[in-house]
Amino acid sequence: MEQPNTENVQLEVAEKRPEVLECDVVRFQNNKEKWVAFVGLHGGLPYEIFTGLMDDDEGIMLPKSVNKGRIIKAVTSAGKRYDFQFENKRGYKITVEGLSEKFNKEYWNYAKLISGMLRYRMPLENVVKLVGSLSFEDENISTWKTGVVRALKRYLPGGNEDEDDGTLEN
Repeated sequence: MEQPNTENVQLEVAEKRPEVLECDVVRFQNNKEKWVAFVGLHGGLPYEIFTGLMDDDEGIMLPKSVNKGRIIKAVTSAGKRYDFQFENKRGYKITVEGLSEKFNKEYWNYAKLISGMLRYRMPLENVVKLVGSLSFEDENISTWKTGVVRALKRYLPGGNEDEDDGTLEN
């Protein structure tokens, strides 16, 4: 993955979220469960993150070939929601609606907090350090945290997405 050049660059803070953001899809293991992270990008840098269980019934199931897509903010009469859209191998657009409805609220809230740090352009290396230093008694959220850190490290200069300690798959 080509790293964006952020040396001596004033990063723009987009206070109003664009309706559509390109995103990367990162799969990781949370204990023995398969999870997915959707990393929304703005200016080539992480802007937001959504995470959840990959599961046919309760979560999201994506083809293994999907590693990019778009996160679309949809405003309906029921409120706002975030949808994930990707193109299948035949070029058809597939939309998974309501990411927030598919994910555990506790993890959703942590991801929302991390997204706030990303949106307001806290330096990514500081976000990674802060998230990595969080201490949880619950083993599931601790392994989730490790997956999130690994997903975000990909965007640091010299970050190695191929480095594998067993928590990240693609």
